[in-house]
Amino acid sequence: MRIGEVADESRGKWGKPLEGLRVLAVEQMQALPYATQLMTHLGAEVVKIEPPVVGESGRAGDQPALRDGDGRQVGATYLRSNLNKKSVCLDLKCAQGQALFKRLVSHFDLVAENFKPGTLERFGLGYEDLAKISPRLIYVSVSGFGNLDPSPYRNWPAYAPVAEAMGGFFEPHRRGADRPPPVLVAGSLGDLGTGLFAVIGILAALRHRDRTGLGQYVDVAMYDSMIALSDMVPFMWSMGGYPVPASVGTLGIIANFKAKDGYFVTAVLREHQFQKLTELLGTPEWISDPRFATREGWCAQIESQVRPALEAWARDKTKLEAARELCERGIAAGPCNRAEDLYADPHVALRKMLIEVPRPGFEESQGAEQPMLVVGNPIKMSRLAEGPVANFPRLGEHTDTILSNELGLSENELAELHREGVI
Repeated sequence: MRIGEVADESRGKWGKPLEGLRVLAVEQMQALPYATQLMTHLGAEVVKIEPPVVGESGRAGDQPALRDGDGRQVGATYLRSNLNKKSVCLDLKCAQGQALFKRLVSHFDLVAENFKPGTLERFGLGYEDLAKISPRLIYVSVSGFGNLDPSPYRNWPAYAPVAEAMGGFFEPHRRGADRPPPVLVAGSLGDLGTGLFAVIGILAALRHRDRTGLGQYVDVAMYDSMIALSDMVPFMWSMGGYPVPASVGTLGIIANFKAKDGYFVTAVLREHQFQKLTELLGTPEWISDPRFATREGWCAQIESQVRPALEAWARDKTKLEAARELCERGIAAGPCNRAEDLYADPHVALRKMLIEVPRPGFEESQGAEQPMLVVGNPIKMSRLAEGPVANFPRLGEHTDTILSNELGLSENELAELHREGVI
C-alpha cells in the first residue's frame, strides 16, 4: 500500500469509526506516537505539539535517518510513528505557549502526553488544570511507571528493554549458570504494547463519556503493560508449572529448526501433535520411548533427537515449504521471516500491513530509491477503508494554519509569536 492510496472503495463509503475525534498530542519517541498513529488509521485527527527549532526527541535519532523537505535530518524513531499527523511548534516552557495550549484544549476531545510524570503539571497543563477548561476532556498519560499512584519507580526513566525486563520477559530463558539473561529486542514491544493498551484505555474513556458526558484521566504504565503481556511468567510460577529461570520450551517442543534457506519455528504442545510429528519424521518408536513420556521429556530431547531428525527432513525444503507441510499435518509452524520476506509475503500485501512511504528528495519515477516501509493498520473491519495515508509532517508544518483556524490569530499575531520564539 502506498501513501495516498485507498485500498478498498467499497469499505470506504462507510467512513472511519474515529472520524471527528480530535487529539492534541504532546508526545515523543515511540509508545504514544505509535498509539496516536494507529488512531489516525481509524479516522482520528492528531495534532502533534513539538518544541520549536528542535522538535520532539524522536526526530533527533541518528541512523537510519534522512533529510526531510526542509533539509532537516529526521531519525527512524520519528519516521516510524507519525504518518497522518499535523505538526505545531509551541514552546510549552513559557507562559505564552502554555496560554496558547490552554486555548487549543477546548477544540479537542483528547490530550495525550508521554513525558516524565509531573512535567506537564509543572507547566500548569496537567489533567486537573485542563479539566477545568473542558470537563469532557480525556487526558491520557503514558509513562514508565504511571502517574495516578505513588510507584516507588515513578521517577525512573524507562525505555522498552527496561520495561520488558521488569515485566518478566528476559529472566525465564534457559542459559548457562553464569550467563546473564538475554536482552531480546523484539521490535520495541515495551513501546508498542504499551501504545495498544493506551488506545484501549482511550476507547473505553470515550464510551464512558458517551454515557456520562464526563472526561477522565487515562493512566498507562509501560511496566504494567509488560506484566499484562508476560502473563505466563507469574501465572505459571504461581501454579508450580516450571521453575525460574526456565523456558517456555519446557512446555513442549518450541524451537527454531534449519531449512535450506533459513529457519522455521514449530510448536508441538499436545500429545496428538507429537504423534503427528513422529509420523512425519518416521520415528514411531518415540511414542513408546520413556524419554518422550512427558512434554518436559520432549523438550529435553530437542537437541539430541528432535533437531537432527527434523532438520534432516527439512534439508531440501525452504523454510516456508517446511512450515506449510507441518501446518497441513496439523502441527503449528511458521518461517522465521526477515524484512525482505515480509515485503514479499502475499499475506502482508493482501492485508496492507506495510505502507510504502516515498523518501524526500526522490521522485517515484526515478525508481532508484527503496521506499520506507511503515507498518499498516492491523485492525481490519468490514466497514473501514484502508487509507488514504498522509506522509509524516515537517517540523511545525501546520503551526500557522492550526493557530489561525482554531484560535483566530491574525498574520501579525503569528509573526510576533514567531519573532519571540513561542511558535
